[in-house]
Amino acid sequence: MPSNNSTMTLLQSCKDIQRLYLYTMPKYAFACLITVFCLRVNDGFCKAIDIQNNSISIALSTEPPDLNSMTSTDQISFFVLEHINEGLLTYDSEGKLAPGIAEHWAFDGTTVRLQLRHDALWSDGQPVTAHDFIFAWRTLLEPETASRYAFILFPIKNAQKINEGTLPAEALAVKAIDDYALSIELATPTPWFLSLLTFASYFPIREDFYTRQQGRYAADAENLLFNGPFTLDNWVHGASLTLSKNPRYWNSKNIHLDKITVSHITQDSQARFNMFRDNEIALTELDSETLESALQLRLLIKTFQTGALAYLEFNHRPGKPTANLNLRKAIQHVFDPDEVTYKVAGVPGNIPAWSLFPRWLKGVERPFWQEYPVKKPAIDPSTAIQYLELAKQELGLEEIPPLSYLVTDQPGTVKQAEYFQNLMKRKLGLDIVIDKQTFKQRLAKMASGDFDIVSAGWGPDYNDHSTFSDLFVSDNENNHGLYKNAEYDQLILESRHQQDSEKRMQLFARAQDILVEDVALLPRMESGMTYVQNKQLKGVVRRIFGGDPSFRFAWIEQTGSKR
Repeated sequence: MPSNNSTMTLLQSCKDIQRLYLYTMPKYAFACLITVFCLRVNDGFCKAIDIQNNSISIALSTEPPDLNSMTSTDQISFFVLEHINEGLLTYDSEGKLAPGIAEHWAFDGTTVRLQLRHDALWSDGQPVTAHDFIFAWRTLLEPETASRYAFILFPIKNAQKINEGTLPAEALAVKAIDDYALSIELATPTPWFLSLLTFASYFPIREDFYTRQQGRYAADAENLLFNGPFTLDNWVHGASLTLSKNPRYWNSKNIHLDKITVSHITQDSQARFNMFRDNEIALTELDSETLESALQLRLLIKTFQTGALAYLEFNHRPGKPTANLNLRKAIQHVFDPDEVTYKVAGVPGNIPAWSLFPRWLKGVERPFWQEYPVKKPAIDPSTAIQYLELAKQELGLEEIPPLSYLVTDQPGTVKQAEYFQNLMKRKLGLDIVIDKQTFKQRLAKMASGDFDIVSAGWGPDYNDHSTFSDLFVSDNENNHGLYKNAEYDQLILESRHQQDSEKRMQLFARAQDILVEDVALLPRMESGMTYVQNKQLKGVVRRIFGGDPSFRFAWIEQTGSKR
């Protein structure tokens, strides 16, 4: 879930002062913070909503790190991709599966047959065909592509073996019956497979266009082709990008906005709130400080449960102090998610987390967390000290060396990191070195294992426990700390094939216990969002799955108050 230090330059003009912010506000892997604000143009004031041009101005929390759908991993890129491209299926305004490039389909649990619509076109006017999906999926799975999301295609027969290099890409069990009919054979019954088809990794890419880019595919706007509701017209790296309504999109008549201008960003939540108050921002997230201001002004406050999980991930690589179980247990027994959530973060909507599986996941008849409660470790400093002493003995150390704690340089994240730093020093005498990085740099350091502990997060890609449980399978590319437990791996493998719902939930319950026993991670909180939105901006969809927020259904109310 990008990159440079916060900078703000004020430019004087005879009319006003123009705010320009460079991208710096990084984001968790699991949530996309998007702030809508004004971009002044020419001599006048540009407002958050431009009724005359039927457009809105927005800002991303950072520049999209990767708009190649075969290699993208972060929420910012997914947000953009969801607006400029489309898969076989999509989500409607109520969050239900809906036709995308496929107008209808048949699914018997192991085989999917989809009929593609004939009016689906690429932005250059050429048709979107079954071959475009097959090319994208085969290329994504090839080992040299190094896609960290290759695993999400593994339900397709032979996909995993192709990714492992033991079968050629042509062995993927996907067939173009003709240009507009696609057949997919699954390795095992996968009830949630249709929801996977909405995900960016399943988006199509046209081979001839991709080849012509000569390795620069998705590097700039001109290196991309679009089949979604918007096109990416301009992309000034680190500064701005513009999305314009795609006239060739098959459902363009139901896309109401003509333009979405992405402008600059500031990490300063108070500045963002001030801009909203001054009608320069049409939507902004609230933190504990700005929430109080919003309440005093009696603004309409909205809430949204993102479905994402924030957690601390340990580095389990040999030679790392955090590879020692007793050291992890010592930290576990003084780390209290309740305190972090309510006293440190202090943002309404967040819920303390003790499990890898968030509370919104369903069990057999009730929520999973009610049917299979997590075994919470006791918060007990004296027990923690005993584990710490055992860790020192096992590591042959008189003192644990300073531990590197990798975080993004987002203020809220840094605040929580400083709390953790202080907690470890007070309770365990451990020195924590906070490694603040831009979002993009944090992703790179996570991928290379350059950390002892990292502040991580994960937003669900589809509605099933496996979107979380797969993260800690030993061969998963998103298992950044290289956690490995043979029993856990086997449980998750069995869960992929188990059709009995109760037995499957029991497998996840045992997996949940293992993660707590091994202290593979420290769950921190389930992410909630509190925000204010311009009253003239209607139809913005907030959702757990798919790009969030979605402006596919957004429209501008012609009359009414400004906020």
